[in-house]
Amino acid sequence: MNFFELFNIPVSLQVDAAVVKAKFYELSRKYHPDFFSQATEAAQEEALEKTSLLNKAFKVFNNKDETLKYVLQLKGLLENEEKYRLAPDFLMEMMALNEALMDAKMDADEEKVASCKLQVASLENELYENIKSIIEHFKDGVSTQEALLQVKDYYFKKKYLSRILASVQ
Repeated sequence: MNFFELFNIPVSLQVDAAVVKAKFYELSRKYHPDFFSQATEAAQEEALEKTSLLNKAFKVFNNKDETLKYVLQLKGLLENEEKYRLAPDFLMEMMALNEALMDAKMDADEEKVASCKLQVASLENELYENIKSIIEHFKDGVSTQEALLQVKDYYFKKKYLSRILASVQ
């Protein structure tokens, strides 16, 4: 059973937070292990498994990047620990940005660091704008694999940018 089936919601790249929260509380009450203390061992085990799965799903659904990753994995387009090849021009741009950021940090130039952070945020926004329509209008079984591959590329580029930002913290 995948997370979407557990929550009884359609597969989506962008889940409704209010629906997820309501379903989580509903299912938490239904499967909470305390309610199965007098049940058979098999029923207790199932309640524990469902609760564990429920908690994992809730964590994924409350993180947009993790939701993208989960759907891509569900569709067989992303493997754990996959080494994805980013476009050389993107990597060159990131190398220049990373160097500027390292120089700013070494010089303790907070203004330049802030400028680099703004540049990263701008790049993230630009990347998202390119696939926003795909994410917002994704329909399971209707949207193409090509569209999902664009989302995959976005996912890895955003992940790269996040690592750059994390190096500043």
